[in-house]
Amino acid sequence: MDCPTEEKLIRDKLSSLPGVTDLGFNLIQRVLTVRHSESALPAVLAAIRDLGFTPVVEGSATANEEAQTAPRKKAWWPLALSGVAAVSAELLHFTQLAPEWVVAGIALFAILLCGLTTYKKGWVALKNGNLNINALMSIAVTGAVMIGQWPEAAMVMFLFTVAELIEAKSLDRARNAIRGLMDLTPERATVKQPDGTWLEVDIKNVAIGAQLRVRPGERIGLDGEVTAGHSTINQAPITGESLPVEKTTGDPVFAGTINQGGSLEYRATAAAANTTLARIIHAVEEAQGSRAPTQRFVDQFAKVYTPIVFLFALAIAIVPPLFMAEPWYDWIYRALVLLVVACPCALVISTPVTIVSGLAAAARKGILIKGGVYLEIGGKLGFLALDKTGTITHGKPVQTDYMPLVEQGSDRYLTHAASLASRSDHPVSLAIARHGSDKEPTLADVEGFEALPGRGVRGTIDGTHYHLGNHRLVEELGFCSLELETILERLECQGKTVVVLCDAQRAVALFAVADTVKDSSQEAIKELHALGVKTTMLSGDNAYTAEAIAKQVGIDEARGNLLPGDKLQAVEALQARGYVVGMVGDGINDAPALATSEIGFAMAAAGSDTAIDTADVALMDDDLRKIPSFIRLSRQTAAILKQNIILALGIKALFLVITLSGQATMWMAVFADMGVSLLVVFNGLRLLKK
Repeated sequence: MDCPTEEKLIRDKLSSLPGVTDLGFNLIQRVLTVRHSESALPAVLAAIRDLGFTPVVEGSATANEEAQTAPRKKAWWPLALSGVAAVSAELLHFTQLAPEWVVAGIALFAILLCGLTTYKKGWVALKNGNLNINALMSIAVTGAVMIGQWPEAAMVMFLFTVAELIEAKSLDRARNAIRGLMDLTPERATVKQPDGTWLEVDIKNVAIGAQLRVRPGERIGLDGEVTAGHSTINQAPITGESLPVEKTTGDPVFAGTINQGGSLEYRATAAAANTTLARIIHAVEEAQGSRAPTQRFVDQFAKVYTPIVFLFALAIAIVPPLFMAEPWYDWIYRALVLLVVACPCALVISTPVTIVSGLAAAARKGILIKGGVYLEIGGKLGFLALDKTGTITHGKPVQTDYMPLVEQGSDRYLTHAASLASRSDHPVSLAIARHGSDKEPTLADVEGFEALPGRGVRGTIDGTHYHLGNHRLVEELGFCSLELETILERLECQGKTVVVLCDAQRAVALFAVADTVKDSSQEAIKELHALGVKTTMLSGDNAYTAEAIAKQVGIDEARGNLLPGDKLQAVEALQARGYVVGMVGDGINDAPALATSEIGFAMAAAGSDTAIDTADVALMDDDLRKIPSFIRLSRQTAAILKQNIILALGIKALFLVITLSGQATMWMAVFADMGVSLLVVFNGLRLLKK
């Protein structure tokens, strides 16, 4: 099953079966997902067999055997012999060197050699009330035989079979693009045994927590954490990064990446079926099953188009001879030609091939797109909202200032702030925690700890209740003063984020933290502007810091002091102005805005289950330049989809005129129909090179 005409045949057959609730088709991977009641499976399998297919239930012993068995190659000689016979029939007919019955016999031999499969599929389609390409071709060839066009009937069937073969090979390219991702993971890995020896075992049998070793030049078999050694890793298969990344003890490594330097030992953190690469492959396969808007339009168009053209061809065969005294032979022949060129196969097959090619090209760049709808809509983005920390900046700020407000020279507030901050995973908190633990390795115990989203944290230390948070939290507590405001404004104007420690009565100390902007951020914003996409920064940090960072990288506008709900409202406001909005973030605070935007981008998703599972588009590393790459790929995909639709419909319209004027022949119709099918497939496959 790899043709949309076959999908329609199966869909029509199974949709009417009792107990079947939903059907999902992945033509590229030849997988049909059926949601059904427990008792419906035998009927489903019987119905599929009745259509001439051999169903194999996923996970069954038969499926496992087929997966391990190389596909049998079809013999080429029957098709070659059929071609020789078809050409011979044409030459003998043209030169009149043999009687007509000899020509007819040779032509019939050619048709039977290569056309039995087409006739079988055509009969199954007609029996189920489906007018697909096989049914139309069977009718056309049979009609040509009945009016005595033996050589042409043979040539048409031979050319059609050759074109189908080329189209199948072309589809294999799109199929192999996804399969190539699967081949990145080695089948075996070197695992440490309980007695201390090292043994090569099947990667599927390696348990989480096992110790593995990878030599220079080998691919890493599982996601893990380095426990010994130092090396450089080529992470391009996962993140699309062109340069190798240095890895040492404590660093994460990903399945499918290549160890380029020294030997490494690492502890497995994910099973083979749940590695980052496995989740990428699963997400791409899931995305193939989702229909892009253009694909849905084409499918609906094809449902109406095919029966209308068939009825039109029938009218051409009957009306002129009956009512206009035209010769029956000429108009029946024209109707048969029209049937050959009428099938919308080129139109229908072009969309899934193009979408899958785009998804595969993006995955190779480290951009995981969760569906064709996002690939298609990405080119329409008008406004991109970006979080600051971890998106524009590195997300690894350092503490730059400490100022006690009530006990000059006291360092105890450093320890208290670090103790509270160490319980939070916010980058600003982590900077304070790191600085405090460097001064005082032993932190204080915190009781009743609570995170305050968008504000800070609170907890009790040595019986005293403390708050550690931003300017907004200090105002809510009522501890702001003119003196404190002046200090805050001075530090914030320097692009620093200020966090204040308060006890139950007052602000007792403040801490300034500065983050550094990624080198790629400024370049990414420049590329976005060149693509006509406006930018806004939505940050939970203070407005001064947000504006300073935005000005540094060239962002159009910036808003600070935003809670998660405020970010959501900002995205909704942009949408109300008529923009297609994308949101880029990497934290839980960004989740509402990410969900509301037309496309949610998750940064640095490699190794993150949540990001890969929930984002519309997951950028596997933290390089913001991948978003302009995604937009360009999206626009190229949309352009190719439009080109294919115009090409398919344009050639069919042109051939309709030529057919009605009596200038077209059946073999020309095959070239027109299958030729345009191959053109749109090859055009879609161009995306694999992007």
